[in-house]
Amino acid sequence: MAERLPPAKTAESVTAGHPDKLCDAISDSILDACLEIDPNARVAVETMVKGTEEKAFIILAGEVTLAGAISDEEYVSIARRAASEIGYTDHSIGMDATSSETCEVTVLITTQSQFISQGVDGDMESQGAGDQGIMFGYACKETEGTPGMDGRLFPLPAALAQRICRRLDIIVENGEIPWIRPDGKSQVTVEYDSEGNPSHVQTVVVAVQHDDALKDQFGGDVNAEQEFVQEQIRKHVVEHAIPPNWLSSGYKLIVNGTGRFADPGGPYSDAGLTGRKIIVDTYGGGMHGGGAFSGKDPSKVDRTAAYHARWAAKHVVAAGLADHCEIQVSYAIGVSNPISLLADTSGTGTIPDDELSHRLLNAFDWRPAAMISDLDLKRPIYRKTASGGHFGRSPTSEGHFPWEAIHPERIDALKNPR
Repeated sequence: MAERLPPAKTAESVTAGHPDKLCDAISDSILDACLEIDPNARVAVETMVKGTEEKAFIILAGEVTLAGAISDEEYVSIARRAASEIGYTDHSIGMDATSSETCEVTVLITTQSQFISQGVDGDMESQGAGDQGIMFGYACKETEGTPGMDGRLFPLPAALAQRICRRLDIIVENGEIPWIRPDGKSQVTVEYDSEGNPSHVQTVVVAVQHDDALKDQFGGDVNAEQEFVQEQIRKHVVEHAIPPNWLSSGYKLIVNGTGRFADPGGPYSDAGLTGRKIIVDTYGGGMHGGGAFSGKDPSKVDRTAAYHARWAAKHVVAAGLADHCEIQVSYAIGVSNPISLLADTSGTGTIPDDELSHRLLNAFDWRPAAMISDLDLKRPIYRKTASGGHFGRSPTSEGHFPWEAIHPERIDALKNPR
């Protein structure tokens, strides 16, 4: 008979050096470079990476149209810089992006199809959606009351998984633990009580690439190496990143569950592609229409409407109109107004969901040009979103994550419809 499991939710995240996230970072770095030249640039760039014994490869493919120019050499430079900043500067670990001998960059970028641009260029009234699709936004109160997490209005498992991976990224960036490599993943399972509130962390899973020579510190004993890695990750990552009020004394920690995760890793052990971590980018599990974010300019509703829906859902919860709010919105290519919008509060709303949906349509402007304007999205702010999650982050003074900011006038519009 199967083991009876307690009510629990799980979410995952990945580090900046995960091969797919490496690709997202390169694509968003190209997007930012284009927006610096032309805020109205049309960009849809995909990246693929793969390492072999002799050489690593970065392939850039997609469409760019802008008032100005970026040469193939500049694209190559942007890609190499993004990968090297993440930590890929040594072929033995999976890639040396700084070396033209052991890392080859191929550029396959053309201009945007006229059949797409004819539907998405225009003013506030005429600019249509860049594609059909379904987007989701979500917010909840699970992070409230935890020091350093108030105001996030984000699912707790996803918030904690993100914090672990951001901690790993900081360690690599600062060189705090020299045997830790850029490639890694996390997964956090949180148990919930009978009323549906988070109770405590049940299980944490971490995978982290490490120096192959680490075993030499233990006379080649890989079991001793594994015990050391587990305790170091427990002390310097998990219990550093997760607030102690969520960690019970008996939580389970699994580190590198298959055994060693030694060099070479990264793009050598796993090919990477832009847009393959869409659930990691959002809420850690569920609630996604399928369209990726990275490498796409704000005319693409895959990105902008998902940001806008998160912004709107966050205001619903901040206004006290629900403890949980999921918004689904859909678009047709070339059409400015959404085809549908539905709010779902899972029975926690103070007003009926159909009334809330109506208020959301009136308190927020869901046309592509309006969403771009309200969130000021024609700026080079996207490289920072490529790792650590697009949601549940704090807005910065440099203008990053504007969809996370709460505006009192929007709360008033939701609570007191005209």
